[in-house]
Parts: sequence; C-alpha cells; structure tokens
Amino acid sequence: MRLASLTDRYLARLITVPLVGTLIVSAMLLVLDKMLRLFDFVASEGGPVSVVWKMLANMLPEYLSLGIPIGLMLGILLAFRRLALSSELDVLRALGISYGRLMRVPYMFTIGLAALNLLIVGFVQPYARYAYEGLRFELRSGALGASIKVGEFTKLGSRMTLRVEQSRDSGRDLSGIFVMTETKDGKSLAVTAERGTFMATDDPDTIILRLANGTLVHDAPGFRTPRVLSFVGHDLPIDLPKMEAFRQRGGRDLEMTIPELARTAKNPETPEKTRNELRANFHFRLVEVATMFLLPLLAVALAVPPKRSTSALGVFLSIVLIVTQHKINEYGEALGALGRVDPLISLWLPFLGFAAFTGWMYYTVAHIPGGQPIGALERWAAKAGKAVRRWLPFGRQAETVA
Repeated sequence: MRLASLTDRYLARLITVPLVGTLIVSAMLLVLDKMLRLFDFVASEGGPVSVVWKMLANMLPEYLSLGIPIGLMLGILLAFRRLALSSELDVLRALGISYGRLMRVPYMFTIGLAALNLLIVGFVQPYARYAYEGLRFELRSGALGASIKVGEFTKLGSRMTLRVEQSRDSGRDLSGIFVMTETKDGKSLAVTAERGTFMATDDPDTIILRLANGTLVHDAPGFRTPRVLSFVGHDLPIDLPKMEAFRQRGGRDLEMTIPELARTAKNPETPEKTRNELRANFHFRLVEVATMFLLPLLAVALAVPPKRSTSALGVFLSIVLIVTQHKINEYGEALGALGRVDPLISLWLPFLGFAAFTGWMYYTVAHIPGGQPIGALERWAAKAGKAVRRWLPFGRQAETVA
C-alpha cells in the first residue's frame, strides 16, 4: 500500500512539470502570435496601446481551452516515457503494480483539468469573447478615443481640425498646438497655443482642451476683419461624436454559455438555421471536454517505445492525433451548423471512433504481453531514416567510413 502511495506521488511530480511547462509555452505562443496582429489593428484604428493588453486578457480563456488538452497529453506521455526509458516502468510492473493502478494519478489530473476546461468553454469564454468583441467595436467606432498623431492634421468630429507638434505623458501634455473650428452659420475660429491639455467634464459627450499662451483668430460673415486675441489661458470645448451602443451579449453562439445554448436551441421561435448553429456549438464544446478523458489512455500507449528504442515518434504522433481530432470536431461542427448532418452524428460518431482507436492502443500495450501499438510505425520510421541518410552526401560518407 505504501509503495503504491509513493508511486502516486512520484508519478504526480513527473506529470506536473511537463504539464505546466507545455501549458505555459503553448499559451504564450498563441498570445505572441495574436499580439502582433492586435498591435497592427489597434495602430491602424488609432487607439491607445493599453487596449491591446485588455484584448489579450480576454483571449486567454480561449487559449487555455486549447492548451489544457495538449498540456495534459504531453504531461502524462513524457512522465510515462521517462519511466519506460529508465526501466522504472518494468520494475513497477514486476512489483505487481498494473497499468490500471498507474492510471489513477493521470485520471486525477484529467478530472480536475476537464472540469476546469468545462468551466472555461462553458461559462468564462463566452463573457470574455463578448468583452473582446466590445473592445473591437469601440476601436472601430472611436469610442476609446483616437490617438493624436504628432505632426499630422487630425479630425475631431466633422468641423474641427487639430495639429500637435509634440505629445508627452501618453497624450496628456501637448505642445505646438493649432486648432481650426467651423460652425454651420459660417463662423470660424483658429487658435495657436504653446501648450494644451485635454480635460474631462461632467458631460460625457464633451471634453475641454485647455490651452496656454496662444493667439485666437475669430472670423464671421458680419466681421469686416477677423478679431485677434492673445491669451494666457483659454478653454476650448470639444463635442464628441455620438457613438452607437454595442449589441447585447448572445448575438453569436460563441458568446453564449452552455445552458443558454441549450435553452435557445429548444426555443420554437428560434430560426432553424440559428438552431442548427447553436446545437452544433453545444455538442462541439461537450465533445472537446469528453475527448480529454481519452487522452491518458492514448498518452500511455504512445509513451512506451519498443525495447532498446529511444525514438520520440510517440511524442510526435500524440500532437498529430490531438490536432487531427480537434480539426475533425471543427469540421463536424461546421456540417452540423449547415444542417447537412445532425450534430449527434457529425460530432459524436468521430468521437466514438477515436475512443475505440484509443482503447485498442491502450489494451495492446497494457494487456497483451509484448504488445506495442506503435512498433510497426517505429520500424517504418527507422527504415525511412536510413533511406534518407543514404541519399544525403554526409550520410553516404559516414557509411563509407564505417
């Protein structure tokens, strides 16, 4: 009993390190890829840089939902691969600890991470996705405020033009200012100032541009000559354009929680096309979570290489299989959303096929003496490697020397 307990703790440590490392690396790679595109998008829309971090924070739940299954798979696979290569797995098997007993710790990790993933894809991700779309809407509509481009003429509304020579303190401290405003009745106001600052007011639709040390030129159809005024301080009100309100959450299936998807899909007033999309997304989320319970079996089957082999083919195959299964699920969701195939068939039938394949691989390695489900692939990979080396110049030289 004590041996089994020590083995569980040892196996938990072996799984935790690659699991956490893989999860962090996969999430960071996805974040870095998205960050570059978000910087380009925010810069083109003239928004503040700080909104990039808010948008990335709202994308993290989606990246975690993708990274958790990969981290779970590689964590278990690398742990059992280490046991197999160091012959510790053979020792544990000789002491009477079966594969079924060794699977206790991996399934503890699986149950906890599957519950976390269900919470993310079912409840957290819809709200984060809605917040992300809201930030995109505000950027495109200008609700977050356009950045003032130094040395260029910037339109503020339809009748005001602003030019700034220098900008400091994130746009709060401006210098070398030129402002030109016009009204519908033909009046115009041109202002130059050494410094200026934007100030908030009680009215959310109006801000104040507080100017210092400048000259004001006021012209109107009734004036013989424009009026010129020098000032030490002058407040110039700026009316912000009215922004269209963002839509309510739930306009898309990705923004609905799992209970909301089920309720809306069962509503008889929901159009058939929308109902198909909702049902497909509902089953897609459940299948993605259910697939996680197959990953420990697949990881163990791919982790144990043939005897006297240190090939990492199983690691490569694990990534290929999990990505392929995810793409098949996405294709099944698309078919279900179009109404061509019922989601119960397009999503759950491939899942059952993947479950049967995974079960066969695990049964072969755990219950058939000398069983090795990837042994044939290992031999084929070795032969392919030798064939490639023969065709390479340095490979032929090595064989000649040998």
